[in-house]
Amino acid sequence: MTQEAILAALRLVKYPGYSRDIVSFGLVKEVQIEVDAVGVLIELTSPNPELGEQIADAARVTLRDQFPSLKDAHVQVRVPTAQQAATTAPGTTQRNKVPGLARIVAVASGKGGVGKSTCSVNLACALTRLGATVGLLDCDIYGPSIPLMMGYKERPLINDQEKLVPPVAHGVKVMSMGLLIQDDQPVIWRGPMIQKTIQQFVHQVDWGTLDYLIVDLPPGTGDAQLSLCQTVPLDGGVIVTTPQEASLGVVRKGLAMFEKVNVPILGIVENMSYFTAPDGSRIEIFGHGGGRAEASRRGVPFLGEVPLFPAIREGGDAGLPVVAATPDGAPAAAFLAVARRLRERLG
Repeated sequence: MTQEAILAALRLVKYPGYSRDIVSFGLVKEVQIEVDAVGVLIELTSPNPELGEQIADAARVTLRDQFPSLKDAHVQVRVPTAQQAATTAPGTTQRNKVPGLARIVAVASGKGGVGKSTCSVNLACALTRLGATVGLLDCDIYGPSIPLMMGYKERPLINDQEKLVPPVAHGVKVMSMGLLIQDDQPVIWRGPMIQKTIQQFVHQVDWGTLDYLIVDLPPGTGDAQLSLCQTVPLDGGVIVTTPQEASLGVVRKGLAMFEKVNVPILGIVENMSYFTAPDGSRIEIFGHGGGRAEASRRGVPFLGEVPLFPAIREGGDAGLPVVAATPDGAPAAAFLAVARRLRERLG
């Protein structure tokens, strides 16, 4: 019975609600082996004692099943207090783990097609417009779209410290897998490789000093998103949705994802909120007000609504975000209002 064998057995213990195991999530901190006994130390990031008991029970059962001759399987689970877990909240010390990055904010959506990356791009440009120094990290490894939307495709340089130098587009420092591969080259990776890449994007990129690093998460709420949230010391998360019920249903999953990894929810943005026709009439193509209503039901801030403007789509396709192209126009005003509310939330 070796430490490798014990870890292999513990890989059968899944993190509750997810398909990944507690070993690959880095929760197993120590393994001690005696003649017929094993001691395991597991440290959680969520202040949930019931979750700790569930994982501990599953680990004990698995160890006894895998090693029938084992007389004692001692599993200790350390669960942080609410105060300790709250170190990821705005204004606390967790954010200082990445030198120079004052605030790290994730933008997420429960599903694709709601305009999450469009919001990330224009939110970064809006914060820059408000006088902040901003970086934009594209964490959608499989389908990076930020380089197209920001209008930059050149490969980043490497400095004397062997760190990637993020290019600057529209006043925003940008890093994306899309800058490192050819346009038609697919990324076929498993979860651990994605997690390692995100770690490198945070720690091996010369971000300099930033007021905000906006992290554009991939759509969905699966293992990759959980890994990203645990890899990057986030100050909070923003959920992007559209008004219809089909999107609001997965908003709840996005909120639950942030809660599971103890990331404070900064608010909800309702994208494609309505459309103003040329004659001035207002058309609510996807309904209206669902995002605000969901924020009220869940007791989280509503950061604002972004109407459906053709200029927003055109700017994304052209690599010229609408906030940068026409900062005084109505489409830009919607994103600037969201940026101001976000800034107020972060202090």
